Amino acid sequence: MDQPGPIATGPLREVEREAPVPAPGQVRVRVLCCGVCRTDLHLAEGDLAPRRHGVIPGHEVVGVVDELGPGATRFARGDRVGVAWLGATDGTCRFCRRGEENLCLSPTFTGWDVDGGYAEQCLVDERFAYALPDSISDDQAAPLLCAGIIGFRALKATAVRPGGALGIYGFGGSAHLTSQIALRQGIRVHVLTRGDRNRRLALALGADSVGGPTDEPPEKLDGAILFAPSGELVPVALRALDRGGTAAVAGIWMSDIPSLNYDRELFEERRLRSVTANTRADGEELLTLAARLGVRATTHSYPLAWADGALRDLASGAFDGAAVLHP
Repeated sequence: MDQPGPIATGPLREVEREAPVPAPGQVRVRVLCCGVCRTDLHLAEGDLAPRRHGVIPGHEVVGVVDELGPGATRFARGDRVGVAWLGATDGTCRFCRRGEENLCLSPTFTGWDVDGGYAEQCLVDERFAYALPDSISDDQAAPLLCAGIIGFRALKATAVRPGGALGIYGFGGSAHLTSQIALRQGIRVHVLTRGDRNRRLALALGADSVGGPTDEPPEKLDGAILFAPSGELVPVALRALDRGGTAAVAGIWMSDIPSLNYDRELFEERRLRSVTANTRADGEELLTLAARLGVRATTHSYPLAWADGALRDLASGAFDGAAVLHP
C-alpha cells in the first residue's frame, strides 16, 4: 500500500517482491488464505496512519511454514499455522511482565508495522504464531485469528454470565463469531445492526432478537459489545445497560463519541471500556473453544488480486460474515 485514500480510489497496489528471508527466531509462511478485517479498511483509507510506507496489510493469515530462520525450532516445515494481529512485544515493559502483553509499550502489529498476509508469503516471529486445530479448515480459521480473538476478549470484558443478556451493536465478521460463543454459553443475545443480510444472519445463528442500531433492546442488558465503529452508538449502548453493566468497544478505531450524560449513561455503576489488541493466551483459548463449540464462520472467498474489491464490499456491507482472500 503506497498512499491511503478512499477505498473507491483503489489505494492498494499489486507488486512483485523477492521472497522474504526469515530472521533469527522467525518462520516464513506460505499463505493459504487471509481474512479481510475492518482494521485493514481503516488502514487503507487512512483512519489508521500507516507505520511503514508500502506495508502489506492482512493479519488473519493461515498458511504453511516453508522456511525456518536461524534458531527457529517451534515449528517444522509443512506445519499449518496462523498469523494474527499481535506480531511481537518487547517482553520487558511493565505490562508484559505482569502478563498484559496486549498493552505492551513497544508492540509490533502484523499488517501495520510489518508485512502481513495480503501476499503469497509472509514472516512471523515463531513465538507469536498459532498452531491451528486440525478440525478447523483454512477458511474457517482465518476470521478467528482477529475477528474471533478480539470479539472473544470483548465478550470476556463484559463479564456477562450464563443466563444474562448481551447486546451486540454491529454484526460483521467479529460479531457473528462472538454471538455464537455467547449463545453456546447460555447467554441471551440481542443484535442491534443495520443491513438486512446481517439481520438475517443473526437470526439464523440463533439471536434472541434483532433490531436497528439505535433501537431499544427488549430487556435491560448485562453487557454490550460495540463492533460498529460509530461513536454515536456508545451512549445508546450505555443507556441500554442494566445497573452494573459493561459496554466494551471492540474496534481499534472509532469515530468521536458524543458527550455523555452522567445520570442516564454512567450512573448506577455502568462501565465503558475498550479492548486493546489481545494476548497470545486469548488466541489459544479462543481457538480451543471454537473447535470445541463448533463455531462456524460465514465466509466469502475472493482472489488476492481482488483485495480492493473485498474491502469495498466490506465498506458497503455487500456481504455478511467475513471475506477471505486466496493467493
